[in-house]
Amino acid sequence: MTAVPPGTATRQREVVVIGGGQAGLAIGYLLAQQGRRFTILEAAGEPAAAWRTRWDSLKLFTPVRYDSLPGLTFPGDPDSYPGRHDVVAYLTDYGQRFELPVEFNSRVQSVRHRDGGFLVALADRTYEADQVVVATGPFQVPFTPPIAADLSSEVAQLHSTDYRSPRDLPPGAALVVGGGNTGFQIAAELAQSREVQLAVGARQTPLPQRIFGRDLFRYLEATRLMNKTVTSRIGQRMKDKEALIGSSPRKARRQGIKMRPRATGAQGSTVTFADSSEVAVDALVWATGFRLDHSFVELPVFDARGQVKHRRGVTELPGLYFLGLPWQHTRGSALIGWVKDDAEFIAQRIGAFARSRATAVASPSPLLSGPPAR
Repeated sequence: MTAVPPGTATRQREVVVIGGGQAGLAIGYLLAQQGRRFTILEAAGEPAAAWRTRWDSLKLFTPVRYDSLPGLTFPGDPDSYPGRHDVVAYLTDYGQRFELPVEFNSRVQSVRHRDGGFLVALADRTYEADQVVVATGPFQVPFTPPIAADLSSEVAQLHSTDYRSPRDLPPGAALVVGGGNTGFQIAAELAQSREVQLAVGARQTPLPQRIFGRDLFRYLEATRLMNKTVTSRIGQRMKDKEALIGSSPRKARRQGIKMRPRATGAQGSTVTFADSSEVAVDALVWATGFRLDHSFVELPVFDARGQVKHRRGVTELPGLYFLGLPWQHTRGSALIGWVKDDAEFIAQRIGAFARSRATAVASPSPLLSGPPAR
């Protein structure tokens, strides 16, 4: 448990939102529409922090027509694919345009119960809130496999969050580890200037970016596959099987990338793979994803595996919600253009909770109000 420092200032809010990325901004817009007294606490020092740590040439695999948050259309050709800088500019403008109360450099240390509400503690201040939304998103703690520690210091290693362009790596052969969209995109960029190998563990289903001239997501929307819930039969099959959008091992080979199976070990400058083959590398990019970290939430809302117990982001603890989790409700829950659906659902629950609390305050229990007058 994190103790509140002596003399720490305490402030009151109806709602505290933790995280100022796309999920936090979306719920913030909806809370502002309700006229709620709220704040958004962002650990980073500037807007769109998670997107700023992505590589320069990143392109969304969802077109502009599907990338809007509530209240503001994403600018540009509806059939174009925004880059990293476009997303950063959009999210920055979004917060400023709607004057959302985002407090930067505000890392939350703990969330605890306090007198029927919540106490949100930071290093220099605390907030008492009736309700809390944890909107820290899926890109929290970069994950690097333990074998990284066995590589020589002469091998340049970067997690994908630290990779910006091929200039970040020394000349020579490069290995990219990770078979998701990130790994394939970075490997394709590096292959334009050097020898590249790509290590893939679990195979992901490759899907074309466009079919008969139309974007893939038009078909996913038309067939309502994007709306299949995590509890549905098809959702249960889909949730653990991510897809490659616009990339594939076959396409990678055509780009000159040598495919390798899962990386299983490392020693010096040599990486070993699941088929017992080896390769010496000068540089390595770990496109191995992220891990969620909700350790600051000191409340009984997690299962034995440490995963949040919730129904569409609503926990069993009244007034506590999560937003932007992968497959929180549908395939799109963690995507910029679909997070608004869960945000609208949670905003409705926040409004209902606030109304019920106001009713309870206005109508005290007869046991507390004394006998009726005669």
